[in-house]
Amino acid sequence: MAAARRSSLRIEDPARSPSATRRGSTVFAPGSPGGRFEVARWHSERRDPDFAEERILWSRGFRHVAGIDEVGRGCLAGPVAAAAVILPPDWLPRGLRDSKMLKPEERRRLDLEIRANAVAWAVAFVSSDLIDRINILQATLLASQLAAARLPIRPDALLLDAVSLPELGIHQRTLVGADRLCASVAAASVVAKVARDTLMEELDALYPGYDLARNKGYAAPEHRAGLAALGLCPIHRLSFAPCREREQMALWDDASAGTDVDADETGESGELPELELVD
Repeated sequence: MAAARRSSLRIEDPARSPSATRRGSTVFAPGSPGGRFEVARWHSERRDPDFAEERILWSRGFRHVAGIDEVGRGCLAGPVAAAAVILPPDWLPRGLRDSKMLKPEERRRLDLEIRANAVAWAVAFVSSDLIDRINILQATLLASQLAAARLPIRPDALLLDAVSLPELGIHQRTLVGADRLCASVAAASVVAKVARDTLMEELDALYPGYDLARNKGYAAPEHRAGLAALGLCPIHRLSFAPCREREQMALWDDASAGTDVDADETGESGELPELELVD
C-alpha cells in the first residue's frame, strides 16, 4: 500500500502498557466509570501515534480493533460527528496524527488513504436539534455508539479517547489523548474531521453570512458577527450560551436544516458518501 510505513514496536503485556505507566494528574472523562482518568505525564509529548495499544489487544485475540473519535463538540452550529476506523495490522499512512495537528490538505490526503485502505470505517452525525434535546455530552456518546454500530465489520474491541460506551457490549480500552497515542483513533479523528468539514462547507452555501465554510461552526469572530447581523439559522445549537438569547430570523423560517439524506455512511473504500444526520 502506497505511502505507508510499518511499525516495529513489539507486543507488550497489558499490565505494562505504555499508557499505564508514569501516571500523572487526572482529567474529566465524560461517559467513563467514575468520570475521571489519570493522564500520563508524557502524553503531551506524543505526536506520532503508533500501534502499541492495538498490538496489546491483537495479542489477546481481538482481531478487529476499531478506533473511535469525535469532532465538533464545541461548535455553535452544525452536528457533532464521530468516526470509527479499523486499520489493517501495522499499516500506518505517512504523516498520520491527531486531526487537530494537521493542515487541511494533509487531512484530506490522509482521509482518502485511510478510507481506501481501512478494513472498515463508518461516520455518524447527531444533529443540533438532538444536541439541544439531550445535551452535547449525550449527543457525542450517541454519535460514537452509532459510528461503532455502523461498521460493516463488527469490531472485537474499541479504543476510545476519554469516553466509554458500555451500552455496546464490546471490549473497550479508554485512554486520555488516544488520538495522539493510537493509530486507529488518530485515523478516526481524521475521517470524522474531514466528513464534518465537508458538511459544514455545504451548509455554508445553504446558510450564508456566518462564514461556516471557514470556521466550521466554531465561535470565530466572523461567525459571531453573522449571529449579530442575521440571528440564528436552523442548524445553530440553541442550548449553547452564545445562541441561547438570540432569535431565529424570518430569513430562515422556510429553510430546512437540509442535511437529512438517506444514504450509506459506512465503507471499506471509495469516495466519501453523503451522510445522514440523526435527529
